[in-house]
Amino acid sequence: MRIKRLRTVAALSAVVALALSACGGSDESPSDGSTGAKNEFNAALTGVVSPSDKKGGTIKMANADDWDTLDPGETYYGYAWNFARLYGRSLLMFKPAPGKESNVLVPDLAESLGVPSDGGKTWTYKIRKGVKYDDGTEVKAQDVKHAVLRSTDKETFPNGPAYFEAFLNLPAGYKGPYKSKGVNTDSAITTPDDHTIVFHLKNGFGGFDYLAQLTQTMPVPEAKDDGAKYRNHIVSSGPYKFENVQPGKSFALARNDQWDQATDPNRKALPDRYEVALKVSADDIDNQVINGTIDIDVQGTGVQPASLSKVLTDPALKASSDNATIARLWYTSINPTVKPFDNIECRKAIEYGMDKTSYQTAYGGPFSGGDLATTIMPPLVPGYEKFDLYPAGPDNKGDQAKAKEALTACGQPNGFSTNMAYRSDRPREKATAEAFQQALKPLGINLTLKGYPSGDYFSQYAGNPGFVVKNGLGLATNGWGADWNDGFGFLSQIVDSRVIRPAGGSSNTSVRIPEVDKMLDAAIAETDTAKREKLWAPIDKRVMEEAVIYPGVYAKSLLLRPKNLSNVFISEAFNMYDYLSLGVK
Repeated sequence: MRIKRLRTVAALSAVVALALSACGGSDESPSDGSTGAKNEFNAALTGVVSPSDKKGGTIKMANADDWDTLDPGETYYGYAWNFARLYGRSLLMFKPAPGKESNVLVPDLAESLGVPSDGGKTWTYKIRKGVKYDDGTEVKAQDVKHAVLRSTDKETFPNGPAYFEAFLNLPAGYKGPYKSKGVNTDSAITTPDDHTIVFHLKNGFGGFDYLAQLTQTMPVPEAKDDGAKYRNHIVSSGPYKFENVQPGKSFALARNDQWDQATDPNRKALPDRYEVALKVSADDIDNQVINGTIDIDVQGTGVQPASLSKVLTDPALKASSDNATIARLWYTSINPTVKPFDNIECRKAIEYGMDKTSYQTAYGGPFSGGDLATTIMPPLVPGYEKFDLYPAGPDNKGDQAKAKEALTACGQPNGFSTNMAYRSDRPREKATAEAFQQALKPLGINLTLKGYPSGDYFSQYAGNPGFVVKNGLGLATNGWGADWNDGFGFLSQIVDSRVIRPAGGSSNTSVRIPEVDKMLDAAIAETDTAKREKLWAPIDKRVMEEAVIYPGVYAKSLLLRPKNLSNVFISEAFNMYDYLSLGVK
């Protein structure tokens, strides 16, 4: 998932990107008499800090940019998926629990995990009865069907993941319920009754339950759906509903009085309100989290470099922080659609010439930034294999000789000029772009840096193929975290050329290799887990052979624990604090 997305986020994202921030935190005894994790460094990685069932209070969050979108059919940043569970209920969800349990799928809107048939080509879910929207109407299977179908319209919703349109047996030429109004879609999804939904796939897919946990399965009543405008008046199926939405500025969540705890075994809904401020300086967010005036930096990618030394040198702050190693890669796309990167040797000049240590420094160093990367898949993803096709010299500061050889081979012995995109609200991405600029200048490669807002980074700018070519964006900072923690959940949305859309919105901006598309299809068709995991590393290596991705660092993040909040723990599914479980002390 995109980190903003884990687009990264990304994570994805991660990518991915999303995490809690704050400092301090005194232990509190929960109502059941048990004790939580001790308030010390890394305590929230595997335990719950300050457990409590106390209800009430307001959680204050801030975002350095605008939300990509609050619409569950399109949102794709990791933090947004984490947050969306407060106002929407997908068919399944990752268990809200610390440690390894957070990667376990559990029923949410559905009564149980999916029931496969026909060799995994058909998946059936029973929806819980008595679940109501905030207007008092009951959630029905047809609402889930509509939600999934609308998400396949990538002209209206360019940012969302593209799994459903890839796997569902949709009618030929289907463009979603707005443009293909009245088209019979029973070949893809049927609803035999109000509480049963059946998905019909083109091919067997044993991991379909992972798709059932996507926000795209959060129900949307067709009568309330007005396409792209729906993001401003979401109809809630979760314990909270929207209040005072001011696009681009702020919004709040208040209790949904139609939510019934009896239908929801996963949510405690402890706070009364969530208040979210948008477009707040990232460094200012860190300072306010430290001071306690804001509880959480909602993007969840960790403290900025400017605050890092303050946290690490203050014993109290460090004791209230968590240094998570996550299934996320911070990387840079090398776009072959932009000259001279249509020549692989020019792309290799970037691979060899970049100073890897400066990439790591831009993200805060090895402690909070991450480990130097040489592959696309991080070590935490099952199937990872270590290799390095473009050694950066004994000091990892780049191999100038190999870079110059590549420049000569691509007909640019004196270098060239190109543009590099980065997310303007992310200091670490700006620092990364500046590191590229400095490292490549001695080779005659001159970069002009272009900052764009996170909210539209993929839909309008770095992920829009036409904009990339027209504006000569040869390089673009990126980031990705696994949509779920296996090779397909990590790789598919960033290396499959079929997810690239003319209207923009894909996290894949640079990988266009038909052979890789076929390798992905072969891997996902393999039903033996051990055999399937062995197929991911060759895909990773094949992409790296084309030099269309520069891997920067396998991500870590230093997260500040909110001192005003209870039930604080890191969800490995989102690579940040679990927003669903928090309470106010």
